[in-house]
Amino acid sequence: MVSKLDEFFRFHETALSVRGQRQQLLASNIANADTPNYKARDIDFSSVLSNALHQNVNQSPTPLNKTAVQHIDTPGSVAGTTPQYRPTVQGSVDGNTVDMDVERNQFTDNALRYEASLTMINMQIKGMLAAIQG
Repeated sequence: MVSKLDEFFRFHETALSVRGQRQQLLASNIANADTPNYKARDIDFSSVLSNALHQNVNQSPTPLNKTAVQHIDTPGSVAGTTPQYRPTVQGSVDGNTVDMDVERNQFTDNALRYEASLTMINMQIKGMLAAIQG
């Protein structure tokens, strides 16, 4: 029974994790908007999520012990995938590629989708509790 619950919530758990890491990446882009030669980075959410889900399916049931952080994930990676640099929309004199309009839109979109995932999980849990109590 517990394994079925784990499978049931694995997608949302992974999606929330990837969205949270993407939010940090987008926040870093916004924070470095005035840093010379800073290159804006982002991930393709759907491909990173599918890779993360595929990794979760192929993992052994017991978690591996790590002696160093680099053994499993690459530093600066999002779910084991290295973020890509955004294409330059409008160049700047100092070499910075952060477009604040794009970053704000992506940040807001990602935050709304994160909240929507939380709402869906809460509704699923409420539905299960109603079924158990009813």
